Amino acid sequence: MIAMRESTARTRELGRELRRIRESARYTGHELATKLGWSPSKISRMETGDRTTSEVDVAVYAAFCGAAGDELDHVLQLTQPTDDNHWLHVRGDHLPDELRSVIILENTAQTIAYYEPIVIPGLLQTEDYARALFHERDVLPLDAIDSRVRFRMARQHILALPNPPKITFFVHENALRMPVGNLLIMHEQMLHLLLTCATPQCRLRVVEASVGARTGANGPFMWTAHRNHNPVIYVEHLTTSMFLEGIDETLAYRRQLDRLSDIALDEGQSRQFLADLASEYDREEADHEPPARPGPELAQE
Repeated sequence: MIAMRESTARTRELGRELRRIRESARYTGHELATKLGWSPSKISRMETGDRTTSEVDVAVYAAFCGAAGDELDHVLQLTQPTDDNHWLHVRGDHLPDELRSVIILENTAQTIAYYEPIVIPGLLQTEDYARALFHERDVLPLDAIDSRVRFRMARQHILALPNPPKITFFVHENALRMPVGNLLIMHEQMLHLLLTCATPQCRLRVVEASVGARTGANGPFMWTAHRNHNPVIYVEHLTTSMFLEGIDETLAYRRQLDRLSDIALDEGQSRQFLADLASEYDREEADHEPPARPGPELAQE
């Protein structure tokens, strides 16, 4: 008999996708079980993701509910074998599939922590900053940028939920000072950070450049903690994204968060840092404004 693995972020995502497909087809769980000749408990287990589900069962379930094309391919992909501790998404030009996984993690987590050493975290970006960033990175076709920006803005709804997860952003000074777009965009982005992170559920802590290599981090990552499930870490690279769930990995990133918490400015100091930086961008923008053109009186002299 094949041993069944415990629930993972991947099996839970598959379960939520299956339930969404069933509800779109307007079947109750009991109705679908009856039509397929399965027990209601089997449907329930598939939809909660408490155990792995075979590709054949998923194909039967999804096809009976009318799933086809990309939707069917997506749920079948979620059944494919992976390492017990992680799985990879390979990225293309279109909206990457891993963003669906990220959104599910964010919206089902109790607490989230981000570390971002290069750019402003996506959940905190203004629309102008996000658009300028996509343009300057030049990794997407131009006709794909608007849809990606709209998606990023829509993803930020999590910050306005009645009971959002508690989120801590560790943002390196380099990310706050790296020019994206122009000085006005950077000034407005700093003000947006101050406003967005003024609630008890959202905290931002600045990691000053002066701490040097003591951060110990090699790149950005997201940590999500869930009720009754192991933590999941999301690490994003240029062409791939990785989700980590192994004990060794989660302990390593937990220690990383503890280190960041020790060396980062506290919330009050971080707010002052952001306010000072916003003023700095404002002054620089004023200094770069072109001189006023002479009025009619001066032009006649």
